[in-house]
Amino acid sequence: MAGAMRSVHAHPPEFARSGHEHEQPGATTFRGAAAPPEIPVIDMSHAGCAMADAAREWGIFQVVNHGVPAEAVSELQRVGREFFALPQAEKQRYAMDPSSGKTEGYGSTLQRDGPDGKKTWADFLFHNVAPPSAVSQSVWPENPKGYRAANEAYCGHMRRLTRTLFERLSAGLGLEEGAMAEAFGGDEVIFLQKINFYPPCPQPELALGVAPHTDLSTLTILVPNEVPGLQILSNGRYKAVLHRTTVSKEKTRMSWPVFVEPPTEHVVGPHPRLVTRECPDKYKAKKFKDYKYGKINKLPQ
Repeated sequence: MAGAMRSVHAHPPEFARSGHEHEQPGATTFRGAAAPPEIPVIDMSHAGCAMADAAREWGIFQVVNHGVPAEAVSELQRVGREFFALPQAEKQRYAMDPSSGKTEGYGSTLQRDGPDGKKTWADFLFHNVAPPSAVSQSVWPENPKGYRAANEAYCGHMRRLTRTLFERLSAGLGLEEGAMAEAFGGDEVIFLQKINFYPPCPQPELALGVAPHTDLSTLTILVPNEVPGLQILSNGRYKAVLHRTTVSKEKTRMSWPVFVEPPTEHVVGPHPRLVTRECPDKYKAKKFKDYKYGKINKLPQ
């Protein structure tokens, strides 16, 4: 798709969100004279309740002094950029095919969002990176050189960082440090690496790279490139932030989110320690695969 998009000078109608003004990025992006609210920045070299407060009030925060080496991030980004620069035929070798049960791999605006069936302006690649029992390296690109080593190294840092995040967020709820990690599957928690690729768009005021949504994962850790585009629309004890992705007319935007999810058969629900007479459970306990199916198909939960 990326190659075709670069040669497009008029906006294809299947990407244009022109039916309702509230759907158009150009009409709904903050452009006031005052600066928009800034996402909380959490210094992980300091203890305290700032992270839990940000999770309650915002559902999103930036972390610094997190211990992930800059070299690991840079190498992850290098191999991601080089993959999307490959010929289309090479990328198609790893194409996902949901009809055959192959839900990992390369995709190109396969999803239509909303009742009007509009497409999003994006290519993507995603696959599990941990634990080993969930990894199928047949969908990991052989090219560019170093792709697998870069993803394995980065995943190691993500597993360590996630443990620390879970510990601090557990403490913020008054639970033992290991409570959240255990509640979401312990050592069997799934780590899914995705690369989002948003080519230059001829009419970015009408298109979205990702439509407004909340992630279905337990935790999402995101690394962007230098082109901004993630927008917080609203926030919902810890919130799941509603967000979308805008696109640029001149520049390619990319991002590298890692989605941290429970195993599909794992039962998720309110932690028993957090359910009281004054604060009854707000959600039904169910297998994560059932929650995921309902979320994707927009069914009542």
